[in-house]
Amino acid sequence: MKKIEAIIRKTKFEEVKEALLTSDINWFEYHDVHGIGQSRQERIYRGVMYSTDVIERVAITIVCRDQFLDPTIKVLLEVAHTGEVGDGRIFVSDVLETYSIRTGEKGDTVLRDKK
Repeated sequence: MKKIEAIIRKTKFEEVKEALLTSDINWFEYHDVHGIGQSRQERIYRGVMYSTDVIERVAITIVCRDQFLDPTIKVLLEVAHTGEVGDGRIFVSDVLETYSIRTGEKGDTVLRDKK
């Protein structure tokens, strides 16, 4: 199993959410985040100067079986992309074990397939 953590632009969240649901990723967690990156470019938007390190972002966390990793990454890369500085990052890590608190079940059977 893999854990995918994606930090994306807040303006792209609704598109990414719909694309994930359409591609059978039926559960993920998300929350608003703030961070500082290496890029310190200033941009002008509607006459207001802002720095790219203060763009609002959303963190999305997905746990999936190994066979769903590549398709999920593909969706994130395609839909969250704008080509501008600050599009975000995707991190992938191994998940050693999962447990259902309700049933006590463990293993990747805890991750339900969409039917």
